[in-house]
Amino acid sequence: YDNALAERVNGILKNEFNLDATYKNLKTAQKAVSQAIKTYNELRPHLALKMKMPVDLYAA
Repeated sequence: YDNALAERVNGILKNEFNLDATYKNLKTAQKAVSQAIKTYNELRPHLALKMKMPVDLYAA
């Protein structure tokens, strides 16, 4: 089950945030991953959380 969750998150990051693209260098790739994770956690509503953002639930 743990692997299924990890694969799901990886799929979302690749598909919604285009992280399967080719980057010029490591620094550019790291910046893209960092921005995608921040958006995923702070700006993107999650269906499993009743369309709330994780950051809002954990702050409460």
